[in-house]
Amino acid sequence: MQRPVSPSGSVVSDSMDGAVKIAAGASQDPGLSASESARAGAGAGADDGSLASSADSTGRPKVTKRTDYLSWDEYFMSLAFLSAMRSKDPSTQVGACIVDAHHRVVSIGYNGFVGGVSDDDLPWAREADNPLDTKYPYVVHAEVNAVLNRNAGSVRGCTMYVALFPCNECTKILIQSGISEVVYLSDKYHDTVPMIASRRMLDLAGVKTRQYIPKDKQLVINFGT
Repeated sequence: MQRPVSPSGSVVSDSMDGAVKIAAGASQDPGLSASESARAGAGAGADDGSLASSADSTGRPKVTKRTDYLSWDEYFMSLAFLSAMRSKDPSTQVGACIVDAHHRVVSIGYNGFVGGVSDDDLPWAREADNPLDTKYPYVVHAEVNAVLNRNAGSVRGCTMYVALFPCNECTKILIQSGISEVVYLSDKYHDTVPMIASRRMLDLAGVKTRQYIPKDKQLVINFGT
């Protein structure tokens, strides 16, 4: 059974033959950071060209490292998208992943309501006559949750991977917590006031930003044997 793509195009997940597919929605300009689809389900010992055929000094085939492994950018952006699949938001699912200078994952987060509150007790609507009947006063963004969920004493000097360019409110938290670089996939709200303010603050604070342009549109994780 296939889940529909969210209107935001942030994440789509479908389950087919024991596989989970992570992909960017069609409404986003760039696709999801991912490995080549041919990697999906490839076994560790598969004869897919990742093992060299040249012989060593004993005459046995020389075994070398795989060449089709995920890059760091692919890996961390994929973790951000995978964590987004935990979001209960029916319209926008966003994930964030924080890593340190040694490529160690420090934290992950996704957008949702505050802890201790049932996901059924507050509204998920994007529009309503009363603003208090929309999700916006209550949702915590993925970037803030990632900073708060950290498993280290500090995220100072760390890099954040996130599906969407951070808004001005998230940017305040990122700068104050010491994040040194933001790697984002989509900047579809580029011309809105919150994003203009966000870029201004990031530039003034010396926080690096770069858009990750993926080589492939999707990554398939195969749980089959």
